[in-house]
This record gives sequence, structure tokens and C-alpha cells, in this order.
Amino acid sequence: MHFPYSVSRGWEAKTSPVADEPQVTDPYPLVGVANQHWQTGTVQHTVVVITDIYAPPAVIFDLELDMDEHSASLHATDEVAVTSTGRSTLGEGDEVSFAARHFGWRFSMTSRITQYNRPYSFTDEQVRGPFAAMQHEHVFDDQPGGWTRMHDRFTVTAPFGALGHLALRLAVGPYLRRLLEQRAAHIKTRAEGGTPFTE
Repeated sequence: MHFPYSVSRGWEAKTSPVADEPQVTDPYPLVGVANQHWQTGTVQHTVVVITDIYAPPAVIFDLELDMDEHSASLHATDEVAVTSTGRSTLGEGDEVSFAARHFGWRFSMTSRITQYNRPYSFTDEQVRGPFAAMQHEHVFDDQPGGWTRMHDRFTVTAPFGALGHLALRLAVGPYLRRLLEQRAAHIKTRAEGGTPFTE
């Protein structure tokens, strides 16, 4: 399976033919999509971004959980992050509330760290927010030579059946991919000792 990734020569996103597809477990995909739309009223969408970073996993792991870095990476959205502990760095079980502007509207969401395995992986999931459900899996694969392959797997479940499916495919999915790529580029630059880019 081919996933998008970036290389050390500069940010380069490659689109996977499957990464942005609705996630259907039914053996008959069209039937499965219809079941999601009309029986449950929801549909899932997953975006995967993979980034190669020339830094050890622990450095990247800590940057990813630093909410000051999170806000800096998405400054164009006026994002504000407030943690449940008052500390900028999140740990297992911690919650963080985000407020940011997307599509011209102010959105808020609260997420919790539900899985934490420093420095190799963590997962955050929506507790309250705009989606029916949201899960963001972060994996940091240590590679020979001291570099790391960072995996972002972002899965959202949207309400409104077929309308939600169209919104995910045409607007929300591509928008989420751009945000993930922008954030990954920021983390890559910081981890490799450079100054983050500014748009």
C-alpha cells in the first residue's frame, strides 16, 4: 500500500489512492456506503500523511504534544489551545480544548490523549466537537541512521449521511489534509533544528 510522505530534500506530499477513501468494512463497498449513509446516518473518512524527519522519535514525539508548537504550526487559523492541566505539554489522559477559524467560522473541539507510548505513538480522540467522532493516531517509526518516519492517520466520522459524505470528500477531507501537511512541515523543520516557515 502506498502512502504520501515527505523527504528531507523538502516538503513533498504524495497522494495515496486509498488514503482519502471512505472507510467501509462491508464486503460489498457500495452497499456498505449506503448502509453507513442511511442506516447509521454517518460516514467515516481517513486522511494519512507520512513524513520522513531527520531527528530521533523522542524529539518529534515531544514536539507533537507541545500545544505551543501546535498553535504555532496553525497560526493562520488563529488556533488557541488550552490544556486541562495548565501545562503546554500533554500526557496520557490529558485533555486539550482548541478554538480556531475554519471555512470562515469559529470552531471548538476538546480532545483527550487516549493512548500514550513515548516515544513511539500516541492517539488523541474527540471528546466534544464538530464531528460525530474523531481519532488522530500518531506513530513514530525509528529508522536506521537516526531518522524517523512519522505517520499521521486522521479519521473523522461525519453526520448527515450522504450530505456528510459529500462534504468530507469535496471539502473537509482535502482541507484536513492541507492542515496535517502544514503541521507536519512545521514539526519537521523544528525537529531538524530549523526555523518554522511562515505563510
